Amino acid sequence: MNLPKLQAGDFWGGLAAMLVALPSAIAFGVTIYSPLGASQAAQGALAGILGATALGLIVPALGGTNRLITAPCAPAAAVLAAFTLEFMDGGGHITEAVLLLSVLGVTAGLLQILFGTVRLGQLIKYMPYPVVSGYLSGVGLYIIAGQVPKFLGVPKDVHFWESLAAFGAWQWQGMVVGTVTIVVMLGAPHITKLVPAAIIGLLAGVAAYFALAIADPALLTLEHNALVVGSLGTGGGSFTDAIAGRWHALGNIGIGELKRIAVPAMTLAVLLSIDTLKTCVVLDALTRSRHNSNRELIGQGLGNAASSVIGGIPGAGTMGATLVNLSSGAQSQFSGVMEGILSLAAFLVLGALISWVPVAALAAILIVIGVRMIDRHSFIFLKQRSTILDFAVIAAVIVTALTVSLIAASGVGVALAIVLFIREQIGGAIVRRMVYGNQSFSKQIRLREDMKILEQRGDQAAIFELQGSLFFGTASQLYTALEPEIKKCKYILLDMRRVQTIDVTAAHMLEQIRDMMAEKGGFLVFANLPQNLPSGRDMQEYFDQIGLAPYKSAARMFEALDDAQEWVENRILKEAALEYFEEAMLALSEFGLFKGRKEATMAALELSLDKRSFKAGEKIFARGETGDELFLIRKGLVRIMLPLNGGKARHISSLGRGDFFGEMAFLDGDARSADAIAFNDVELYALSRKTFDAFADEHKKVGLNLMEGLASALAGRLRYSNLELQAMDS
Repeated sequence: MNLPKLQAGDFWGGLAAMLVALPSAIAFGVTIYSPLGASQAAQGALAGILGATALGLIVPALGGTNRLITAPCAPAAAVLAAFTLEFMDGGGHITEAVLLLSVLGVTAGLLQILFGTVRLGQLIKYMPYPVVSGYLSGVGLYIIAGQVPKFLGVPKDVHFWESLAAFGAWQWQGMVVGTVTIVVMLGAPHITKLVPAAIIGLLAGVAAYFALAIADPALLTLEHNALVVGSLGTGGGSFTDAIAGRWHALGNIGIGELKRIAVPAMTLAVLLSIDTLKTCVVLDALTRSRHNSNRELIGQGLGNAASSVIGGIPGAGTMGATLVNLSSGAQSQFSGVMEGILSLAAFLVLGALISWVPVAALAAILIVIGVRMIDRHSFIFLKQRSTILDFAVIAAVIVTALTVSLIAASGVGVALAIVLFIREQIGGAIVRRMVYGNQSFSKQIRLREDMKILEQRGDQAAIFELQGSLFFGTASQLYTALEPEIKKCKYILLDMRRVQTIDVTAAHMLEQIRDMMAEKGGFLVFANLPQNLPSGRDMQEYFDQIGLAPYKSAARMFEALDDAQEWVENRILKEAALEYFEEAMLALSEFGLFKGRKEATMAALELSLDKRSFKAGEKIFARGETGDELFLIRKGLVRIMLPLNGGKARHISSLGRGDFFGEMAFLDGDARSADAIAFNDVELYALSRKTFDAFADEHKKVGLNLMEGLASALAGRLRYSNLELQAMDS
């Protein structure tokens, strides 16, 4: 067969996947239909085959995930078998049960289509791990409990615990067949990996059955033989008539029946979606690809609806068959289609042989699958006190799955996971660090006299860096941390950059703090409010909506913490009667660099200086420009900004009246390293290096004092930078 390489890989991958998926599909079908009576086991096998065929032909073409194999799966078997058993125990009729199974499957498929249409694909796959672990283990135990009676050969109405005690009802022939199947299935991978272990185990079980038939010829009778699947009824007319008759009875279903299938259908839709998306995530990791979750859910829903319409059982993207498909060289969606075609071919060609498959062999295969689904890794959570509660979630999900239902188990698991998350959030520290205003300063470079005042009075401001989630669970913790400082500080600064989310309860608590600060003439100051929280909420917009910081209130908002600190520092200095912006311009002799110099010398130097004025927002110089002037600020405020990529800039420092800037180019003659921008109206002295050198030749002591003053001022700035770093590290 001279096929292109890609198609050849898809063919062999589809063949290998079919060999893995088909025995399990038959076993799942038998499990679902067994509560309807021994005579329905064959119809269950047929439903499994039809499901594998329909899902293989439809889902790959519509779901779009390369190499994914969709087939009947354990969650579908668990949910549908539980529904069938409950329905029949309630006095239901076989014909109605079969019809409801189809309606249930179609409804689950339609729900999956709805999930994909409203784009829930991204949400379903984020089910908490303890819930997924508990769900898988619960399904595994559920399957084991359902298959043990079949393994022992007891009548269908005998359940798990009863079957263990009913020694007299055990059929040793079935137990021998099942034991051989399990032993061979577990040992096969150690001998060869070319043929799936489930196939080898099934063949071994069939061989063991016919070996026993040599000693007991009664085993070679197909009719009324509870040890084998039985006749599939493959006649074309009878099959078509059965499907048509099933759906003609749809009119007999009332509201009561639809209510009965509502919860199982939702359960089935959610579990099949999780199973599929979990497999897709693993497949993405192995192939470095990326699936479309929502498209895949729509494809899965259409496939499950179509499978149920023709009498098949629904399914999901299965891990085992998908990995076999991948390792066999599959490259595209066509491998899934080939799996469906080959499943149908196997049914048409081998239908008579499938009738002789021992029920105990299928039960043995499912018992092995169930054991492998149990998450034994979760027991390590018992070793650490910090993870014992996570194990408790897993155990609760398992117990609920076995005693109530799988959908109830999922709900219990999610609820407990949310409780654990809230507990973790409450247990974490909401305050990352706290410093006072005399331990951390703004980037504004201030005179030594001003810094002394801030060192003395800076403890009027308490700066809190917050982290995590501000919600009803942490609001009390935050208030407890702020309360002592509210009583003694005039300014409470909250750095919000690490806050993940905030709810109405926390916002109301902040309103109360704002009002408390207002009563004592203080302020609640917010900085670094995130514009894009993980939830997509703009925090500043949210604060505006709830009225947390209305105009002229005791709350203030700033884009950066440095801006907030600068505002608080200026208020502290103003309260100390240092009015920066309203005072007259400084004379040259009033600058710290020239204090104590002779008036004649200062008058001579002032004549050689340029006097420059800049309006608010004007750029005094830009990064990269040449220039050797040292600028002395007579009045106003200048900000030094470092341009960044994307048109952004980082605030380096702010300098006020009596300070200087531009000293780097003045000292080394190199280009400007940052931008200098007038924050408000600014008056400056400009002293070029050329002018200074000429003046220093005549007045050497003034020149030397200026250089010493520059060095001393720069050393002071460095010391305060060190204090800032030390405070940040504390």
